[in-house]
Amino acid sequence: MKKILSVLAVAAFMQTAAFAQSTWKVDKAHSRVTFTITHLAVSDVDGVFKDFDATIVAAKEDLSDAKVSFSANTASVNTDNDRRDGHLKGEEFFDVAKYPTLTFVSTGIKPAGAGKFKLTGNLTLHGVTKPVVFDMLARTGVNPMSKQSVTGLKVTGTIKRSDYGFGSKYGQPMLSDEVTLAANGEFAKAN
Repeated sequence: MKKILSVLAVAAFMQTAAFAQSTWKVDKAHSRVTFTITHLAVSDVDGVFKDFDATIVAAKEDLSDAKVSFSANTASVNTDNDRRDGHLKGEEFFDVAKYPTLTFVSTGIKPAGAGKFKLTGNLTLHGVTKPVVFDMLARTGVNPMSKQSVTGLKVTGTIKRSDYGFGSKYGQPMLSDEVTLAANGEFAKAN
């Protein structure tokens, strides 16, 4: 009888823990996803993705157990230059007809100081999936207008475009191999 009660108690605890998770949805009006690449080894060119989505699932309020997922519509790339944007959407770079989405799905998170974390996951770009590690800063609070819980994430890191076969015709110094990614997101608790 004790064994049955113990099993039921563990099952009840696990069920409660599963329901304690919260989902956070990105507020696109207060979020931005950017990248920076160096051109001719002298100037940085910035771009953004206008169409993206992101979600956080976490049981802990400090987000130390967060699972982060992100996707961007590659056809929404914007560098404030129509000619360059058209080139980036073509086969040599994003190849938006063949690879319409880039994605990131986290696989782990480790504390790295107050509100700071190392976020590991898999980034899929140009049909290639590679493990990456990003720096993440997390802040939580309450929106004074809606009284809704909110959190902000700042995620930054660098990838090598050669790892993804991205723009391989354009070597250095034409374009740097390293591309800096930065996402600043505001999220509202959905449940």
